[in-house]
Amino acid sequence: MVMNFDIPKWTPTSKDVLEAHERIRDGIVRTPVLTSERIDRMCKAEIHFKCENLQRGGAFKYRGALNAVLSLDEERVKMGVATHSSGNHAIALSLAARKRGVPAYIVMPENSPGIKVDGVHGLGGMIEFCAPTQKAREEGALKLLERTGANFVHPYNDPRIISGQGTAALELLRDVGDLDMIVAPVGGGGLLSGTSISVRAFSPDTQIYGAEPSGADDARRSLRAGHIVPSEGPDTICEGLLTSLGDLTFSVIRENVRDILTCPDGVTVRAMKAIADLLKVIVEPSGAVSLGAIMNSPDIFKGKKVGVILSGGNVDISKACSLFQGDHDPSIGGGPGK
Repeated sequence: MVMNFDIPKWTPTSKDVLEAHERIRDGIVRTPVLTSERIDRMCKAEIHFKCENLQRGGAFKYRGALNAVLSLDEERVKMGVATHSSGNHAIALSLAARKRGVPAYIVMPENSPGIKVDGVHGLGGMIEFCAPTQKAREEGALKLLERTGANFVHPYNDPRIISGQGTAALELLRDVGDLDMIVAPVGGGGLLSGTSISVRAFSPDTQIYGAEPSGADDARRSLRAGHIVPSEGPDTICEGLLTSLGDLTFSVIRENVRDILTCPDGVTVRAMKAIADLLKVIVEPSGAVSLGAIMNSPDIFKGKKVGVILSGGNVDISKACSLFQGDHDPSIGGGPGK
C-alpha cells in the first residue's frame, strides 16, 4: 500500500500558540533570557538572548515536538510517531515520545552529527539511516509509516510544530516586554514562522528578521523571489539550517517577516565564541547565526532593543574548540567566509 504523509495543513494563529503553551508548559524548561553589556557595546544595541540551547533536548525543537505528540489522541498515539531529521527534531521527537510512553521511529541521513545520533539512541528513538538527500529522507519515512502505522510529525511544515515553536518568542516577550526587533534562525522555517505569529499578535510594532548562513541562503532568495527557492548544494557549518522552506512556513514568513539576513560562517563562529566567552553558554553554529547576522549587518540594529533566539546547543565540544581555533575555514578572522 502506498501512503502519503498525513500532515495537518491549517495556518496556525496566535490562539494556537497560546493553546500550545498551555499544553506543553509543564513539560518544557522556561529557558532564561541572558544579556551581556560587552556584547551590547560590541553590537551597539541592547540584546536579549532567549537561551533555547538550555531547553530539554538541547534545542527549541522540543516545544513543537511535545505539542505535536500531546495533541494526538490516545488511540492514534499508541502506534508511535515517526519523522525524518538530521538531528535536533529527531532528538526532540524521541524525547516527547518517551514522555508519552510510545515508540519513536526516525530516519536520519547517514552524515548526521554523531552527538545527535547518540542523543536519539539515548532517548530510545529507533533510527534508520538513509542517503543525505531530501528524496531519500522522505522515501525512508514513507517506508517506515507503511511498516509501523506511526503518526508522521514533520520537522517544520506542520501547524502543531509551528505553534509550539512560537512559544519561545511568547515567553521572550513576556519576560522582557516590547522589542524593537527580534531575530531567529531559519532553515525549514518552523521557528521563524512560529516566532512571527507570536510577535505579530503580541508585539505588533516589533520588526521580525530571519538569519541564515551566506552559503545556504535559500530562504532569503525565496522571500525576494516570492516563491520557494530550493536549497541546493548548501555550503555551511550550520548543519541545522540546510533544509528548504515548506509551503506552510513560507506563506507565514512571507506575510510577517521584514527580511532575512545572511552571515558568513566566519562571523557565525565569532558569534559562537562571543556567546561562550560572555554569556558562558555553548551554542551550535545554527544557534549562533542570529547574533552573527547582527554582527554582519550592524547598522540595522544600532541603538535598538533586540531579541535573539539562540536555537540550540547540540554541538560536540571538541568540534566547537576546533571552530574557535579557526581550523575549519581559513576565512575565520575577517575573510569573506563560505
